Amino acid sequence: MPASHTPLRIVFAGTPEFARLALERLHAAGHTIALVLSQPDRPAGRGMKLQASAVKQFAVEHQIPVAQPRSLRLDGKFPEDAAQARKSLADANADVMVVAAYGLILPQWVLDDMSCQSPEGRARFGCLNIHGSLLPRWRGAAPIHRAIEAGDAETGVTIMQMDAGLDTGDMLLKEPVLITQEDSTATLHDKVAALGADLIVQALALAQAGTLVATAQPADGVTYAHKIEKDEAPIRWSDDGASIVRRIRAFNPFPGASTVLNGEVIKVWNARVLSNAPSAENGRIEAVSQEGIAVAAMNSVVLLTELQKPGGKRLAAADFLRGTPVESGQRFEGAGSPASST
Repeated sequence: MPASHTPLRIVFAGTPEFARLALERLHAAGHTIALVLSQPDRPAGRGMKLQASAVKQFAVEHQIPVAQPRSLRLDGKFPEDAAQARKSLADANADVMVVAAYGLILPQWVLDDMSCQSPEGRARFGCLNIHGSLLPRWRGAAPIHRAIEAGDAETGVTIMQMDAGLDTGDMLLKEPVLITQEDSTATLHDKVAALGADLIVQALALAQAGTLVATAQPADGVTYAHKIEKDEAPIRWSDDGASIVRRIRAFNPFPGASTVLNGEVIKVWNARVLSNAPSAENGRIEAVSQEGIAVAAMNSVVLLTELQKPGGKRLAAADFLRGTPVESGQRFEGAGSPASST
């Protein structure tokens, strides 16, 4: 950290790996992480044992205090959790709260408490959010997934001053990331997370120097990235090939695009458009080769190149076909297919 900048006391609110990387960078930059807020431990894995979030795991490894309220609403279902969190927040006596994929909405009392002066009279910087899109595009829960699904050429990170709205606060820093034709949500997530970690360190340095400029979000161009639901997974073979491929990339790693062959659900992890010519009935398998399984879609043919059977591993098409007989003329079922039960 530059000599002109004293370490800040930070409350960090986040849960998944996207947030852990930012926490790690803030810690490495020399700031004091006075408190971590993270979602309660959740059952995970085959044994469904309680598992701490990626952010909590980092905090525990570095002896950082952790609070895991089920809610922050003082008038909500868990008022005792919220009251204890408020006390922990006060005890932390932080200069700023950094929020990244936390998973709980911050009520007004949090925004107010982090905006007022500290007991010693220090000005606070409020609540800063690391958001994985170029606001105002893709406000909401799943900006990385929806950017890929929509065919956006780029996404990015916006460091935002939080207010009471859903991702409506003033923009502080903003930087783009190109979306390649090979990017899935998994790969793009890592790029955006790394950029977000860098930008939040920059933003805090600029805030301390008094040179961080807030810009209101424009009213035009607002879109909402609704949460990804499992029922979106079935492939609609009645869609055009480009749309199908984008959804396959967007739903990798969750929930995983799927289709049905001979009554068995098959996950599809990678694909490309083979041609954009009128084709046979939607979902019909046109050809099978070591390269992949060519499937008819609306005015196009899609080549499936990475697949997975229930209980099996993700396999390149050539390996998948060794254990699963697939022939031309068979038909994949899915959403929008007349023979489908989905």
